[in-house]
Amino acid sequence: MQAFDQIQELWQKHEVEVKFSADEMLQQAKKEVNGLKFKSALNIIGMAASFIAIAALWIFFHFDSWTTHVGISITIITIGIYTLILYRDYRLIAKTDFTAHPQEYLNNLKTYQLNRYKLYNSLYWFYTVALSTGIFFYFIEILSHFNLVQKIIAIGLTFLWILFCSTILRRAVIKREKERIALLIEKFERISGQISAPEKF
Repeated sequence: MQAFDQIQELWQKHEVEVKFSADEMLQQAKKEVNGLKFKSALNIIGMAASFIAIAALWIFFHFDSWTTHVGISITIITIGIYTLILYRDYRLIAKTDFTAHPQEYLNNLKTYQLNRYKLYNSLYWFYTVALSTGIFFYFIEILSHFNLVQKIIAIGLTFLWILFCSTILRRAVIKREKERIALLIEKFERISGQISAPEKF
C-alpha cells in the first residue's frame, strides 16, 4: 500500500504536457465555431418560421375580437425583436475570420458570450412576459369557443410548456452554451498565444 501511495504521489507531481500545433488547434476550433454558427442559424430560421406562421394566421383567418388582434400583434412584435437579437449575435461570430483578424474575432466572441448571458437572463424574461401577454389576449376570443374541459386543457398545457421552457430547458441550454463558448474563447486565446509567441531554437 505504501508503494502504491508513493507511485501516486510521483504521478501527481509529474506534469504531462501534450502539445498540439496551432494549425491542428485552429482546425478543431473552427469546426466548433461552425457548429455554433449552424445552431444559431437554426434558431433564427425557427423564429422566422414562427413569425411567418403567426402572420399568415392573422392575415388568412377572420377574428372578431380586438383582443385577438392585440394578442397576435404583441406576439409578432416580440418574436420579431427576438429574431433580430439572434441575428445580431449570429453576425458577431460569422462576419470575422479568426486567421485574418484574431484579436477582433476574440473580442466578438467575448461580446457574443455576454450577449447570450443577457439573452437567457433579463431579455428572456422580457420575451416570456411579452409572449404570455400576447397569448392571454389571443386566448380571450379563442377559448370562448371551447367547453370547460377544453379550456382547462388548453390553459394547463400552455402554462406547463412555458414553465418547462423557463426552468428545465433554459437551465440546460445556459449550462451547455456557457461551457461551449468559454471553451472556444480559451482555445482561441491559446492559439493566439502560440501564433504570436516567438519560436525557440
